[in-house]
Amino acid sequence: MKIIVSSKEVPVRDSQLRIATDDARWIEDGDLSYEMNEPDAYALEEALQLKEKHGGEVIALCAGRIRASQTIREALAKGADRALHIEDEDIGSWDTLSLARLLAKAAGREKPDLILTGLQSDDLGYGQTRVVLAEILGLPHATIVMAAEVLDGRIRVKRELASGWFQNIEMPLPAVLTIQSGINKLRYATLMGIKKAKTKEVKCLTARELGVTASATATIERVYFPHKAKQTQLLEGSAREAAAKLIEKLRFEARVI
Repeated sequence: MKIIVSSKEVPVRDSQLRIATDDARWIEDGDLSYEMNEPDAYALEEALQLKEKHGGEVIALCAGRIRASQTIREALAKGADRALHIEDEDIGSWDTLSLARLLAKAAGREKPDLILTGLQSDDLGYGQTRVVLAEILGLPHATIVMAAEVLDGRIRVKRELASGWFQNIEMPLPAVLTIQSGINKLRYATLMGIKKAKTKEVKCLTARELGVTASATATIERVYFPHKAKQTQLLEGSAREAAAKLIEKLRFEARVI
């Protein structure tokens, strides 16, 4: 079984963020440290467990700047067999459709049985690229997957729905799955795994080689911190009347009950 895991590099959590002073369209990223997107780490763990059960290989796929090689090496150190790195210094300006086309070109060449991804990215959080990727490849897909069982030429997955409900479905292979965060315990890279990662193949590609160019169907116009404001309201009347007014505000204005 050949499994591709798509991952993304994101700023380390709890980083001190500053808005870019030139155009305010993104954050100042020159002095930030980066790590593997945590939801993608759960997709990698699921892929490694499927490989342990059914054999085959796990291929790490990452589109990013040269510095994304650190994220790729982390995937290799944890157990991925080889990696595909689509290098592009302007990848941050690519919209969802362009990025999905780029990943589809790289993944399609490998003819995988499964493509696993995280639920969304920790930086932008769109949660769209993976679904668009499946559509471009013409593959069945399932999101918010809690468990996966590979059958003969098919896969049975358990999806998480709202209000504690779940859905069990079967799909033909190949397929694209979006893995829910927290379904497995993440493994650490061992010292032996880190040493082996240095000798594993990392194939570097470019958007030009894949025949994909960025489009501008969606752009970020401005990034800003949420405006924080405090406001005090005095509720007049008796205790019963004030309580009724408070409940109304909590229900219809704050929408917390």
